[in-house]
Amino acid sequence: MRSRHVFSRMNAHANTGPDHARKHEPFPAYGPVDAALGFVVFYLFVERATPTLVETLTSVVPGVSASAVGFGLAAFLWFIFVVTTLDQLRRQLAALGVVAGESGRAARAGSGRAVPPIPLLLVYAVVSVVGGFIAVLTFDRTVDAGIAFIRLVAGVGVGVFPFGAFPLVEFLVMVVFFVSFGAATHSLDRVVIGSVRTAFAMVRP
Repeated sequence: MRSRHVFSRMNAHANTGPDHARKHEPFPAYGPVDAALGFVVFYLFVERATPTLVETLTSVVPGVSASAVGFGLAAFLWFIFVVTTLDQLRRQLAALGVVAGESGRAARAGSGRAVPPIPLLLVYAVVSVVGGFIAVLTFDRTVDAGIAFIRLVAGVGVGVFPFGAFPLVEFLVMVVFFVSFGAATHSLDRVVIGSVRTAFAMVRP
């Protein structure tokens, strides 16, 4: 009788561990909007910087042709696209309980539904609008600054900048863009996914 009591206490303690208490992320999982917009911006930058990258790489490595550099950039973009898509698909399937999540265990679909409150969605909406507006204003200058950095690094060597050559203002513009863009995409992702979860909560009992 005593051994059964001890076994019951041990089993109850095991069921309250971190793995048992961890809940999977509700469906749909956060991330697809953020990932999609991030890839679009990366694609636009690579597209506009391709002539500079081709010129730089062909001058640094004379044996490499321009077509080979262009093919490599295209393959790299496709690789990023496929990896991003598969990762987001895995997250959604994990939220449905079809595949194992980040904890390595398959979660039962429908075990939880995180519906964000309306005031929080409004805050996310405001942040996405303000951050998106700042990101749009600084995007072109950020791309030009990125291209200038590529030329500067290729001209003076990696990690070596002569006095007065480091474009501090352009660097600060890039920081402002990435901060505002990250806040905007993160907030927009929360608004879209949170709205979908709210709609699911309204139609499901």
